[in-house]
Amino acid sequence: MQLSWKKVLADRMKPELAGEIDQYERQMEFRRQGKIEEKVFAEMRLRRGVYGQRYDNGQRHDGEKTQELPYPSGDLLKGPNTKWDAPGMQRIKIPFGGITTEQMEVLADVAEEYSDAVLHVTTRQDFQLHFVAIDDTPDMHRRLAAVGITTHEACGNSVRNVTACPLAGVCRDEVFDVTPHSKATAYFLLGHRDTQDFGRKFKIAFSGCSAHACALVFMHDMGGIAKTRVVDGAEKRGFEFYVGGGLGAIPHQAKLFDEFLPVEELFPTAQAIGRVFARLGEKRNRGRARIKFLVAKLGIDEFRRLVLEEREALQEDPKWTDWIDSTKDAAESPLEKPASTEPVAPAQGFENWVKTNVYRQRQPGFAAASVTLPLGDISSYQLRQLATICRRYVKDTIRTTVEQNFLLRWVYESDLAALHRDLAEIALGDPGAQTIVDVTACPGTDTCKLGIASARGLAAVLRQRLAAKNLQYDEAIKDLRIKVSGCFNACGQHHLAEIGFYGVGRTINNYKVPHFRVLLGGRWTENAKAFGLSIGAVPSKRIPETVDRLLDRYLRERQNSEHFSQFVTRIGKKEVKAMLQDLMVVPPHDVDPSFYTDWSDARQFTIGDITAGECAGEVVSLADFGIAAAEDEVFEAQLLLDEGNARRAATKALGSMLTAAQGLIKMQNRDIADDPELILAEFRERFYDTKLFFDPFAGSKFARYLYIAYETRNEEPTSELAHQRVEEAQLFIEAAHACHARMLEGQRKRKRRPPAVDAISTSATL
Repeated sequence: MQLSWKKVLADRMKPELAGEIDQYERQMEFRRQGKIEEKVFAEMRLRRGVYGQRYDNGQRHDGEKTQELPYPSGDLLKGPNTKWDAPGMQRIKIPFGGITTEQMEVLADVAEEYSDAVLHVTTRQDFQLHFVAIDDTPDMHRRLAAVGITTHEACGNSVRNVTACPLAGVCRDEVFDVTPHSKATAYFLLGHRDTQDFGRKFKIAFSGCSAHACALVFMHDMGGIAKTRVVDGAEKRGFEFYVGGGLGAIPHQAKLFDEFLPVEELFPTAQAIGRVFARLGEKRNRGRARIKFLVAKLGIDEFRRLVLEEREALQEDPKWTDWIDSTKDAAESPLEKPASTEPVAPAQGFENWVKTNVYRQRQPGFAAASVTLPLGDISSYQLRQLATICRRYVKDTIRTTVEQNFLLRWVYESDLAALHRDLAEIALGDPGAQTIVDVTACPGTDTCKLGIASARGLAAVLRQRLAAKNLQYDEAIKDLRIKVSGCFNACGQHHLAEIGFYGVGRTINNYKVPHFRVLLGGRWTENAKAFGLSIGAVPSKRIPETVDRLLDRYLRERQNSEHFSQFVTRIGKKEVKAMLQDLMVVPPHDVDPSFYTDWSDARQFTIGDITAGECAGEVVSLADFGIAAAEDEVFEAQLLLDEGNARRAATKALGSMLTAAQGLIKMQNRDIADDPELILAEFRERFYDTKLFFDPFAGSKFARYLYIAYETRNEEPTSELAHQRVEEAQLFIEAAHACHARMLEGQRKRKRRPPAVDAISTSATL
């Protein structure tokens, strides 16, 4: 008889959580019966953290090839009255990353029973499980709810997991512990009536100081940095409060909303911001539906005025302040005594582990120890054993981190050797946490439907090479960050790293070749104070050599204590690009076929051969030339931006988009003039109105960048706006590459059709 978790756990779940899961299960049944449309059900399941996922273009998750996919590619619940057998991804919220040993054990159990026994820690302190059948998700949710974990609003157009410094409460530099504030905010806004009508997701972070990158406030929709102020002789707590940040395709720095927002105003202000965002934020165009676009459109002053006006109109709510007194009792404490009664002989590698993974707390005699998770992965067995280890050395003072690791807080310093020994026994004793070898990566093409290139495959290779060189101990570069995203959407946070990469595709010699764009200039410190920009695209297989060259030259030529980003600025990105230029060349397929495969995937990335000598050959050459020229122009725009010339940078970025557009037009009209108005008109007719340029995932977003830039060309741009224009131009050019490849594929297919069919379909295809 099958175990009924609903009955077994009925008295262990909070009634509101149990009711939400029951409702979700009913929605699944209604979808099977055809009573709910798929697009409606999609948002429902996303709000429960349930995603569809990619299936490796024909590979099962165990790595074996399949002849054909047994999984549905569209509707996730094929009804009526059918079971969905296509596993998906389950995201699980962990507010501020705080987790208990009991929760760790349940997570290990559900990963083992419903997933592939691997848990992935995300850059938002969440957990993700892959290859989960949707029919199993209600029971999984109940088992999690029984230990106080919810998946509610882990995805969808909602307030996502609220993140915070994993060192909050033990940090030597913090103003005050933001743990209770982040926890209270997460649960105040969870399911709140004023956060249910957003056009897109909403992310929040809290930081205890402005110097470090533990919370990355400046890349969030809303965030606070702890501040204090003396009022009438008494110290008051509050936040330097920001709004309107975000990564994605075009990153935006958050804007200062209030220099000092008292803690008493935190919830009503957040509620008012939610109401303004719900009322005025974009709903139809998802590409511009984040709050960063609303703040940019209105300007921070007008946005602030609207929020304060909304705040005054709100009805008083006791929940705004009834949590504040509890923060005084929120401080953590250690075990009564150390676990080790006698000195423990250090295991091999202990000293190096201490150098990179141990943080001395502000409380004397205690340390916080990082557990390094390569690529953010931990097995069910390891997590279960880690829970046992945690019980031995700490209370439930455990956090996940935005760098995809665990942090054990309140470890007696005298226990560090024993702790490391126990971690090493379950293969979790590696050094290198929060160093250059601790490479961050999103799922990329492993499981994400938007992935273009293998982020995890590349990250694994980089990690191995950097660790082999012991770079995690080199004082000059150990604190640099490398972050990899599988596409432009920035789930790997590539904009924030000193060296960042995101996956793109190129068509070379009639083959599809995986590439990564190289971004330099990001600033990981100071809560993600600066974003990097791309200097060009390098074939995926040459990215490790690219990293080697960048680091080797930096170590040879840096001046005194010059930081890597300062070094790049000093020698100039033009010189950096010249240094890497030969690595951007792809050898012919018959010379080195490895360039035509991606990391961790032996299959060839090909779009098929195009017959040589056809009449379209010369036109294709013109298109290639135009897009390449656009690449040069957008790089010049970046150099102008580095020089502080925002006006010329924005103008050059617009010019690069026009050049790329003109290159595409030449595939259909080789005589297109250089006049911008004519280019815009023909591009709209041939590529926008026909949707030929539209990205399969981004839709018309990239095409609109061209028209917006042209319409605002006479406005005086700020440095930030010019930065955005350069980012937009790079994405437009990437979309031009993709469009060009699709057109070439269309030509190839038409050439293989019978003449009569070809004559009928040519105009429709183009």
